Amino acid sequence: MLEIDAVAFDLDGTLYPNYRFYLRILPFAMKEHRLLRAFGKARDILRATRIGDPLYEQEFYEAQAFLTAHLLDSETSHADTAAMRQKIEDCIYRGWEPVFKNILLFPHVPETLAALKRKGLKLGLLSDFPTERKLMFLGLSGIWDTALCSEEIGRLKPDPKPFMVLAEELGTIPERVLYVGNSRRYDVTGAAHAGMQTALKVPFLLQSFSKSINRKNFVFCDYRYLFNYVIK
Repeated sequence: MLEIDAVAFDLDGTLYPNYRFYLRILPFAMKEHRLLRAFGKARDILRATRIGDPLYEQEFYEAQAFLTAHLLDSETSHADTAAMRQKIEDCIYRGWEPVFKNILLFPHVPETLAALKRKGLKLGLLSDFPTERKLMFLGLSGIWDTALCSEEIGRLKPDPKPFMVLAEELGTIPERVLYVGNSRRYDVTGAAHAGMQTALKVPFLLQSFSKSINRKNFVFCDYRYLFNYVIK
């Protein structure tokens, strides 16, 4: 086996295909495209915020609502942060959760997680969005040693802080955690900067290409390959 104590995962796009989610929220996205653009830009700003910037010291959800409100209506100086925070909660966090009732996982995900657990490895989860109800709808509750949301830690991926907290919650050091994600920019980069080993989930057609440009990380398209890699 790899010299690891735990395998940790991203959620969105890693345990299930993103396109299935996007298709189901398409009507909402068309209706609320301005909100989604502002929300995405606000999160990009928060990712780029560094120590010393006043935004860095703000409570995450407050800063996110403040930025989204002002980006959405930049012509007014009276953007309502409290109202925007509630709208994000209702429309995005809670509004999207029921969609996961009908989303199928990637093949072999439950079997792989169970097999890793039987081998004595701890299982962790770190997502940039709330995880609890998503995991319930996806049928993946109760199997994790820890499941974290980076927002609650105050920093989004690829900031290494959430990954460091993840390792601490798993009771080990980052170097003994294999982190699995679908984003080289956020998952692989963030985990590697924290000192973790990494694995990148890619579509089948991109596997060979991804291996040729990313030799330091394990690249896989099928969860059975991931299991074999861990226990080989």
